[in-house]
Amino acid sequence: MRIGFLHSLIRKEEKLLIDEFKTRGVELVMIDDRKLTFDLFSGPDVDLVLERCINHSRAMHGLRLVESTGVRCINTSDVSRICGDKILTSLALKEANVPQPPVRIAFTEASALEAIEQLGYPVVLKPVVGSWGRLLSKINDRETAESILEHKAILGSYHHSIFYIQQYVEKKGRDIRSFVIGEECVAAIYRTSPHWITNTARGAVATGCPVSDEISSISLAAARAVGGGVLAVDLFETDSGLLVNEVNYTMEFRNSIETTGVNIPGRVVDYVLEKA
Repeated sequence: MRIGFLHSLIRKEEKLLIDEFKTRGVELVMIDDRKLTFDLFSGPDVDLVLERCINHSRAMHGLRLVESTGVRCINTSDVSRICGDKILTSLALKEANVPQPPVRIAFTEASALEAIEQLGYPVVLKPVVGSWGRLLSKINDRETAESILEHKAILGSYHHSIFYIQQYVEKKGRDIRSFVIGEECVAAIYRTSPHWITNTARGAVATGCPVSDEISSISLAAARAVGGGVLAVDLFETDSGLLVNEVNYTMEFRNSIETTGVNIPGRVVDYVLEKA
């Protein structure tokens, strides 16, 4: 069996996955997205490709090009397209009746300001495409809203030209990240921080979180909504139940193996080999 390993940099997660493949005697074909060229006809000589890219556009288009040659990918290009775009994720969750915080999407400063005031302060302004908690803004009042919207409009890049506005959820210093592999929620962690952004990439501390029936149910529903596969689901705890914040398709798990006691890379490799 030959498994393609589509990657950018080799981080701790990639090293752990590579080690798991080696222990199973699998032949890995390393595919560096920084060195690739495509001719629309040729594909890698492998049974399946596992995607571990850092750059969203490279992952999404690289997967689609590989799939066009008949090679199966985990995750699929459709999953990467949906999860890499917060608007598409929100639509997928809505269509599957998966609970999420109220959102508004606007295309101009004026309509964005109106949308913010419809939701009520505070709100969180997010880039439509982005990760690791970057370029998030918590907006507490109209003056702040006007200032941040003006800055984003003047910056003018794709990341700033569409306004994704989410109602702020008071999460009391923590959220939950669950890990879904196929049809199982295999583990979950709490991410705790004194800052309102609770990404571990921004310094949040990971601790174990028991996978309750509620966590498992909403995590699997969110994963199915975006197309399934190997996914991390970010959840908010509220008085009325859990809400899905985001679904991540190239999940990071380095802080979650010892924390949960679950061999997450081993479970990923088992799933890949089963599908191959």
